[in-house]
Amino acid sequence: QVQVVESGGGLVQAGGSLRLSCAASGSIFSMNAMGWYRQAPGKPRELVAALTSGGSTNYADSVKGRFTISRDNAKNTVYLQMNSLKPEDTAVYYCYANVAGVGYDYWGQGTQVTVSS
Repeated sequence: QVQVVESGGGLVQAGGSLRLSCAASGSIFSMNAMGWYRQAPGKPRELVAALTSGGSTNYADSVKGRFTISRDNAKNTVYLQMNSLKPEDTAVYYCYANVAGVGYDYWGQGTQVTVSS
């Protein structure tokens, strides 16, 4: 079993910054990828950023140049540095972990990010 726990959400003014953290623990032999999705009220969940074990990244167009995903492979932890935040970034942010040999992703419980204008 694998547990995924996010932290670092909160309330920030537009133009501010937040850093999210996500730690995966449990029966992990090897991690394929970790990343972040978000879901705003009334909208579908969307990919924000992902990072593979090989270092490849993928960002949503809406966050390119503002958000940076990074990872500590030894700790199975991924970070999302969010700068120049906008009110439209307000959402619940969910972390996922794709573990090698497992046919599905593990998800965290989500952390709320609210950006005030």
